[in-house]
Amino acid sequence: MTHGISRRAVLRAALGAGIASPLLAGCGALTPASGKPGALSVHTQLSGAVAGARVFADAVAAYERRTSRTVALLKNGSDLPIVFETSSLAGAEADVALVNLQGRTLSWTGLGATIPVTGLLDDWGLREQIIPEAVAEWTDGSGNVRAFPFTRTNWPVSFNTRLLEQAGVGIPTTSDDLIVAAEALRAKGIGPVTVGGSDWSGQKLFLQIIQGFLTAEESKRVFASGKLSESAGALAGVEHFVELRDAGVFIDNVQGYTSDSELTQFNTGKAAIVPAMSSALAKVPADRAREVVVGGWPKPSRGGVLDHPSVIRSYNGHGIWISENGAKKLDLVQPFVQYLYSDEVTDAMILGSGRDMSRVTDTLSTDFPLVAQASRLTSAQVSPVMLPDLIIPQSAFEPMIQATATAYGPVSVERIVDVFEKAYATA
Repeated sequence: MTHGISRRAVLRAALGAGIASPLLAGCGALTPASGKPGALSVHTQLSGAVAGARVFADAVAAYERRTSRTVALLKNGSDLPIVFETSSLAGAEADVALVNLQGRTLSWTGLGATIPVTGLLDDWGLREQIIPEAVAEWTDGSGNVRAFPFTRTNWPVSFNTRLLEQAGVGIPTTSDDLIVAAEALRAKGIGPVTVGGSDWSGQKLFLQIIQGFLTAEESKRVFASGKLSESAGALAGVEHFVELRDAGVFIDNVQGYTSDSELTQFNTGKAAIVPAMSSALAKVPADRAREVVVGGWPKPSRGGVLDHPSVIRSYNGHGIWISENGAKKLDLVQPFVQYLYSDEVTDAMILGSGRDMSRVTDTLSTDFPLVAQASRLTSAQVSPVMLPDLIIPQSAFEPMIQATATAYGPVSVERIVDVFEKAYATA
């Protein structure tokens, strides 16, 4: 079909020459599941040790038993977007994909790799079941809802009160408090703030700290352009980051840590403070969780724009995307998607894995108390700031992570700004 050829040509151009061919060899498993009559193939990032993977797999198994329909789960982690894209070029993509809205996936609906679900939200009776802000965040500039928002992101800061008390300090709510706490913790041989300085977790904290000096609209402009040097607020934010870094707020050798090692350090009591998304907090052991209070990143003591400590909040967690193959099977996709938004599955995801969901619900986690704490944080306690992933251009996403990693090393404000802006310019 001409439409299929055009779609694949556009996707191939977007992927870039030489990328698709090697990966297509690994996509053969997608074809049989898509081709079986009455079967669905679901390509998911909810797999392995990811929070919610087991609960999701169990829910799918229950659906298969009740309906006698086959649902093949195809699993990838961070490489799912490119595997999905390359399989789409061959017409062998899964019918449904569960993947985050960031980077490569931002362009999927516009390229025709997935279909907009704008009308299906109403036709399938799901619009009223999903938090309105989630629908808005998943809507592109043309008014198309890219996919059904499923999980969401709540990114608070966790404080080990036992370690803070051991150092003789309380939970810091301002940057001055944080510097004092870091000095006291170090004097007791305890690491202050642990974060993955070498990866995306460090990137998120760097951008969160900058937002202490930016309004929401200024943040959008800065992260879309990468021009830190053209924003007085952004420059003040970088200067503030360097002030905190040089005051010893972050653990030693922080630029060598990852999101996994930061959580290990916190869980083993080697560091007192960690900024981590709520799905990671579900992995904090019960004995450690009893020592922890969840809050926000301390606000700037001088010159900032925030009323309270900050928390990153977004709805760009996993979405349920429908591919072009899936568009031919809407009679099968519809009941499966509706099932995923049932009270049963929503409650299982929250209670069994500690995930925050985009579905409207009053259910709070009982076995994951830190996730529940984070869900209960109000505007009187924390100031929400944006997750820049939806603003950062796709081509700059990975280079910018490398640039922010530089900031955790002993470099100047000018050097940080230069590397950051070059990451945008060369992407």
